Amino acid sequence: MACFTVTVVEAIATTIATKAVEKRERKLQKKENAETGASVGISAEHKIPFSRKLKWLNRMLWGGSALLAFEHLWHGEIVPYFPFLTAASNPEDAAEMLREMGTVGVSMALLVTLVWLGIVGVTALMEKKAAKEDKSETEEPVK
Repeated sequence: MACFTVTVVEAIATTIATKAVEKRERKLQKKENAETGASVGISAEHKIPFSRKLKWLNRMLWGGSALLAFEHLWHGEIVPYFPFLTAASNPEDAAEMLREMGTVGVSMALLVTLVWLGIVGVTALMEKKAAKEDKSETEEPVK
């Protein structure tokens, strides 16, 4: 009925967090560039910024929410007039809707977040491996 609203709320929160992290990363980048004399935009070669990783989660949440909202609209559970959710029009249905949001909606949001954490974990391993390979290539062999 309204399970998609939980992922929408998480998507809104991650959008705000992404903007804040991007701002902090730009500020740190400018500070590092000023200290090293490097031009703006130079960063670690194999390191993906956390703001980009947050955007992955953000896109997963917004995309899933949009698909779920469309599905609910298709089945007539969302209407273009107040209260917009058909279940919110009567108290018994509203209680069921809140129960569904608390169980299905929260579990969907958690599952998407756990999948994202898995993706971020694999990415971190790949970054670590690439950095290690670069380090071993730059070191001179001992004779």
